[in-house]
Amino acid sequence: MRSSPETAVVVDDVVKTFGDVTALSGISFSVPKGTVLGVLGPNGAGKTTMVSVLSTLQQPDFGKAWVAGFDVVEQAADVRRSIMLTGQYAALDATLTGRENLQLFGRLMGLNRRDSKTRAQQLLEAFDLVYAGNRRVGGYSGGMRRRIDIACGLVTRPEVVFLDEPTTGLDPRSRQAVWSLVKSLKNEGITVLLTTQYLEEADILSDNIIVIDKGTVIAEGTADQLKQRTGGSYCEVVPLNPTHLQKIQALLADLYPQDAPLPEIKPDADRLSLPAIDGPATLSEVLRRLDMENIQLADVALRRPSLDDVFLSLTGHGSKEDARP
Repeated sequence: MRSSPETAVVVDDVVKTFGDVTALSGISFSVPKGTVLGVLGPNGAGKTTMVSVLSTLQQPDFGKAWVAGFDVVEQAADVRRSIMLTGQYAALDATLTGRENLQLFGRLMGLNRRDSKTRAQQLLEAFDLVYAGNRRVGGYSGGMRRRIDIACGLVTRPEVVFLDEPTTGLDPRSRQAVWSLVKSLKNEGITVLLTTQYLEEADILSDNIIVIDKGTVIAEGTADQLKQRTGGSYCEVVPLNPTHLQKIQALLADLYPQDAPLPEIKPDADRLSLPAIDGPATLSEVLRRLDMENIQLADVALRRPSLDDVFLSLTGHGSKEDARP
């Protein structure tokens, strides 16, 4: 696997260790230009380490990686000029205003004084922060700080943007604002690599998703493709009286796969699920049988597997983001 004009990021058998701990164990994947890659995995999976390698903050022990066509080791300076990296916490000077932060980043990126001022105004307008441009960043809300942080990384147009948990700790409204920014980056043809602890976020924003566990890619595909790995649609039945679950399962027993035992109903369960092999027809049959027995329901629905189901199926772990550097 090597870099090509069609790919923005290529990772080929990369290994990274910290003493006796192997953070990345031969990880490989590629990201086409102008797409959003969601990176998911349980605690300790190695996602943040991977971002550190790709952004040249750490060097791999083995393997190769290219970003924007440049080798992350041999052409590290070129990589840095081609990327933007935003972590969980905004890298801003809280004593400066939002405008001053943008102008400072512009000068650091080689813009002259006039161009840095012009670009700062453009970004304040694009990120809906003109009203706060002359206020100190220390007084910004979490969502405003994240927006100005991302804006600082866009003073000059990057080829690739690394967003490492960009919405961690944000309220729902601020999270929606960041989601809009990610979509805007994609519309501009910028490649985005997004690590997140929010499965909904990956589902909505990503063109493709990789699932990492123990430092390697264990699954890759679109959100729909990954969901299909846990099975198709299923019917979820929630009775008003949970003590009816055993009776409901008995009534629906022949709708379960014939070659497998019926799932165990735990004492604290309040619902049961069964494969909806025939889709809506299965749901109709469930409703017909339960109505005949006068079993009242709190909810019944035809559902598709979630990315949470994918995590449990593929890793046996939860999906909370890796906290290790």
